[in-house]
Amino acid sequence: MKEVRSKADLALHGAAPAYAQPLHVGRPNVGSRDTFMRLAGEIFDRRWFSNNGPLVEEFERTVADFLGVKHCVAMCNGTIALEIAIRALGLGGEVIVPSYTFVATAHALYWQGITPVFADIDPRTHNLDPDAVRRMITPRTTGIIGVHLWGRAAPVSELQAVAEENGLKLMFDAAHAFGCSYQGQMIGKFGSAEVLSFHATKFFNTFEGGAVVTDDDDMAGKMRLMRNFGFAGFDNVIHPGTNGKMTEICAAMGLANFDCLEDVIQTNEANYHAYSLALRGLPGVELIAYDAASRNNFQYVVVEITNGSRATRDEIVAALQAENVLARKYFWPGCHRMKPYRDLFPHAGLMLPHTEAVASRVIVLPTGGDVCASDIEFIASVFRQLA
Repeated sequence: MKEVRSKADLALHGAAPAYAQPLHVGRPNVGSRDTFMRLAGEIFDRRWFSNNGPLVEEFERTVADFLGVKHCVAMCNGTIALEIAIRALGLGGEVIVPSYTFVATAHALYWQGITPVFADIDPRTHNLDPDAVRRMITPRTTGIIGVHLWGRAAPVSELQAVAEENGLKLMFDAAHAFGCSYQGQMIGKFGSAEVLSFHATKFFNTFEGGAVVTDDDDMAGKMRLMRNFGFAGFDNVIHPGTNGKMTEICAAMGLANFDCLEDVIQTNEANYHAYSLALRGLPGVELIAYDAASRNNFQYVVVEITNGSRATRDEIVAALQAENVLARKYFWPGCHRMKPYRDLFPHAGLMLPHTEAVASRVIVLPTGGDVCASDIEFIASVFRQLA
């Protein structure tokens, strides 16, 4: 403890940072290298690198079986997966989304000429508030995209009720929620479809990748066409499409990492509980809670800095970054304050008070396999000197 505190003292007074190599949020996890190298060798032997190869098909079956869904349509990344799901669902006009999310959720709509309409969040859960969604519905609204932020399920039942009452379509951005559950059921089966991200920063990655999971046979068929230029066999294009395919090498990484999925979750959970213990009792420092009755991947360690803290959120982030602890201000300042949306909706903040408040309070801290107990204790010591 004494050595850790002295490190913090040195860095806070302008000396060299405590860490020569930075501690990152979202540093990639690497599963079984032996499995990956074996699968990579098979790829080279087959000379089948893309175009729905056998490893992609195996990866899709593995994910679908794990989540208990009929279809997993693997994609090159989560953003393309969002765009294709939106198009396959037939969304247009206006679609209601949270502003407190990664900007890709909004961009996937705007990129296709659809207007994202931002609804406020519940400050307790950071997820969409169904009552706020109701207030944003207009005659042009065609759908709702809920986000399972931090892997904590959005209010699925309530959003489904809003959608059904108003004749709207519902899908979910589940980029944070692979391996998580809602009311005893794995996230992946809700709404018309759910979109997954397997980007390198996610706790489960395929280098780069994503997928759409659904029980809708027709939608899955459309998406398989769309991700491959609309081809149905050689020289037979039957649908508009793009290039959204996952490569074989990315599927190999996914299969290798899947073997270690539970180990990574256990490491994340252990880190989360270590942070909880180390930060306990600090005034104005609140670690978000995960429901013990639900499964979570513990991918994110999220702290809110409230009025009880002597230091501001930004002062704490600056102090951590000075130590080479690259804490982040997710999802600051909210999509509505980013271009092009701040120009399109200059007064959106008036309808988003909880979004703006939460965005001003949140810090996301490093976790994963590269973070150990002494790192967590050191990070907590910085908080103790400032908060």
